[in-house]
Amino acid sequence: MHELVDTYMDYLTIEKGLSANSITAYGTDLASYINYLSDNGIDDLGNADTTAVLGWLVYLTRQGLSAKSRARHLISIRGFYKYLTTEKLISANPLKDIDIPKTGRHLPGVISVNEVEALLNACDVTTPKGQRNLAMMEIMYGAGLRVSELVFLKVVDVNLDAGLVRVMGKGAKERIVPIGSKAKDAARLWLDQGRPKELKLLSSDFLFIARAGNPMTRQAFWKIIKKYALAAGIARPVSPHTLRHSFATHLIEGGADLRSVQTMLGHSDISTTQIYTHISRDYLIKMHHEFHPRK
Repeated sequence: MHELVDTYMDYLTIEKGLSANSITAYGTDLASYINYLSDNGIDDLGNADTTAVLGWLVYLTRQGLSAKSRARHLISIRGFYKYLTTEKLISANPLKDIDIPKTGRHLPGVISVNEVEALLNACDVTTPKGQRNLAMMEIMYGAGLRVSELVFLKVVDVNLDAGLVRVMGKGAKERIVPIGSKAKDAARLWLDQGRPKELKLLSSDFLFIARAGNPMTRQAFWKIIKKYALAAGIARPVSPHTLRHSFATHLIEGGADLRSVQTMLGHSDISTTQIYTHISRDYLIKMHHEFHPRK
């Protein structure tokens, strides 16, 4: 069973081009499922029927997993079985009669434009690290990047004269996203002053560097965001993804069309982008109540 999982992981990596984070998530979910089967005397995937899958879901519930987490596990297993049946590695799919539970759509957290300003103003740009941190946050908010896209940006990916950033997104899909003057100024300050001081005699292709010219980890950047949010007096939780969500929300509130925002975010399906219309609708209701003469 573990060999089939390894084969599927190779398929997701090579054929589907999924990111390392996605591969890790799928691998963790599949390992949980395979271990459950083994613990219950099933050592052949062909012998795992619908009852076995339902028993596994009950086991996940007893482990305290939320409905959303159970749905994610089930999606991972469904893709695995689809692959196995398509490749004729097993004859029957035990998930064909099991539906993915509806868990509701999660509205991403956002912060206001004023809170974004406070967050960015919390950076001390008299130090190289402060210059780097400001440039990272300005580009993340200015282009709506995922944190993994941000930390792996290379110097050649940024054209400050044209105000464009080239991003390699999920599934190795490339997109070009514009950035504004504030992000350009912050990036130029980092490139001209802070980055050479941090590199010293080292060289690196990466735009934003940590130790020894290596790219910063996602966890390290999350800690930086958290530190500045605290310094800015922002009470609500703020993460790197908050800046991406805020980018999209502020664009839509300002009148940007959904297709343009979809392209900039790198969403393959516009239904993913439509979640931001729920947030902007709340904003419109608030504006109506505040300013309409017959409120």
